[in-house]
Amino acid sequence: MSEYRRYWDTKIETQPRAELEAHQFALLRQHLALAYGESPYYRDAFEQAGVTPASLERLADLARFPFVDKDIERQRQLQRPLLGDMTAVREEDVVFVSASSGSTGVPTLSPFTRQDFEEFQDVQSRLFWAAGMRPTDRYVHALNFTLFVGGPDVIGAQNLGALCLWAGTIPSERLLFILREFQPTVIWTTPSYAWYLGETALHQGIDPARDLAINRIIVAGEPGGSIAATREAIESLWDARVYDFFGISDIFGACAGMCEERDGLHLAEDHILVEVIDPATLAPLPEGERGEIVFTTLRKTARPMIRFRTGDIGTVDKTPCACGRTHARIQITGRRDDMLIVSGVNVFPSDIEYVVRNLPELSGEYRITAYTEDFTTRFRVEVERALGNTDPAEGLAELVEHRIKARIGVRPRAVAVLEHGALPRATHKAKRLIDER
Repeated sequence: MSEYRRYWDTKIETQPRAELEAHQFALLRQHLALAYGESPYYRDAFEQAGVTPASLERLADLARFPFVDKDIERQRQLQRPLLGDMTAVREEDVVFVSASSGSTGVPTLSPFTRQDFEEFQDVQSRLFWAAGMRPTDRYVHALNFTLFVGGPDVIGAQNLGALCLWAGTIPSERLLFILREFQPTVIWTTPSYAWYLGETALHQGIDPARDLAINRIIVAGEPGGSIAATREAIESLWDARVYDFFGISDIFGACAGMCEERDGLHLAEDHILVEVIDPATLAPLPEGERGEIVFTTLRKTARPMIRFRTGDIGTVDKTPCACGRTHARIQITGRRDDMLIVSGVNVFPSDIEYVVRNLPELSGEYRITAYTEDFTTRFRVEVERALGNTDPAEGLAELVEHRIKARIGVRPRAVAVLEHGALPRATHKAKRLIDER
């Protein structure tokens, strides 16, 4: 790789923090003016909050502006179909829309102008480059193309110069055929599916590490890519390096990703301003403290998102990375909706995953069930033996219970040790939490 430049966009990716924040401030002033002047929703929302674009005299003043969230986004879309009154452009100016899954009943659309879309794909190229992809790579895009915001990200790889295979979400047998026939070097999928695909390959007599050419696996959609034990398990199976990406359908595909240092996910801060708030009080939290991630777009004109509560829980680190990039690094712990409060302790599925993936006696698969007992939230955990493990189930359950208590401070009500293969495998995003409350 030495014959290639180190960064996709050296000037913007290594810009000193003071200069970057001055650039953000200038963009934010323009963006607030666009939202206020062109979006009926934002004009009303700002006036009700007693602010105008002129209220922003420094970046910290953004905290005076109102939040938006998924519910508001959905309501405003229904208020003026098709795209809603949060948009700041005419429908004729929109060239692409993605859609959320609609798991709550109403899919929400994310619109893009031509410039929005081209800048979106330039960010994808930047993140691919930071993860080590080069024009010499063959890339297989194993993400859903059906209205999913991550589908078009393959264009970012093409713009980078890689040979791209538009696989999509096809049956595992067909995808393994592509991996054997065309010998791609990079693939993007979810952590669960990367593990499942590797296991499926082994069952078919294909050794992913020996018979396939994959040397980089990009994962997104679940916290697993940032959990060292999960990442290492996938890497051992494939003999490939795993890089975690983060995207959000309400803004654009991947907007943060790991560099070669893999110490957090670099956020494209020239496009998105990040805050962390206490999800209960909504107060801003200091850098490094865990809370809800809030994003504000700086350049997306089709639908500005001002102080969008993502529902993701994580931390932000704005110190320079060893790679030389100055953009903030985020770490996502999990979803606010998936967080359990047990005896006053915040519990995320990723906390349980950390424990389970670090025990060689287990397969790495797990399932959490939350329920109410005596008006109190409790949880139980199901795990699997590793293939060939014959340790007594009682001892394994005690080990898991002890490790979880040491990790998060509370014990599961029960741990069930199942035989290898008893838990369902995910072919996209894994559902690890069953809520019976």
